Amino acid sequence: MTIFPIQRLRTLAAPLLLAASLAGAGAVSAQTPPPVAVRGAITAASDDAITVHTTRGEDLTVKLTKDTQVRAVTLAQVGDIKPGSYIGTAAIPQADGTLKALEIHVFPPAMAGTGDGHRAWDLKPNSSMTNGTVGDLVVTNGRVLTLKYKGGEKQVLVPDDVPIVNLEPGDRSLLKVGAKVVLFAAKAPDGSLSAGFISAGKNGVTPPM
Repeated sequence: MTIFPIQRLRTLAAPLLLAASLAGAGAVSAQTPPPVAVRGAITAASDDAITVHTTRGEDLTVKLTKDTQVRAVTLAQVGDIKPGSYIGTAAIPQADGTLKALEIHVFPPAMAGTGDGHRAWDLKPNSSMTNGTVGDLVVTNGRVLTLKYKGGEKQVLVPDDVPIVNLEPGDRSLLKVGAKVVLFAAKAPDGSLSAGFISAGKNGVTPPM
């Protein structure tokens, strides 16, 4: 029997944990395809599936299971972000090592801790996703916040034109034709897609993440 040192085991496990966090899933085996990012507008909806015309010009059908959860995405203001708020931000690195936010989504208190950490993201080349608790918040020379997560922290610049949204509990009534959605779908061996979590815009909001 081969015994791996603890550091080697951690190295092997890291990519699997990343895939699980993106899909909103649990354990992932080495044979499981990576989750498929689906961003776009719903063009058809039924009780067990939605069809999305994606921002890449594809038309994808995504299955809804009994466990699929829906989160509502609503407009927020920068004033909704305070020290102690739990947020997520897709961002790109700057030359000084800080991050520049591409979007911010504010979690309700009941969802604090969701996806905690810093990881690669696919919104833009070299972008990342950081979920954590807001520490310091400085409003001089642009808005700069300290985002703290288990094992580290990041300094994030928030430009004035960055979209800011709230994530709230939702239901499947939001999954209607025309609604904008973001989801990461699990891909089955037969190529079919199924959603664990769906972030759906409410009242015409486009999820920016």
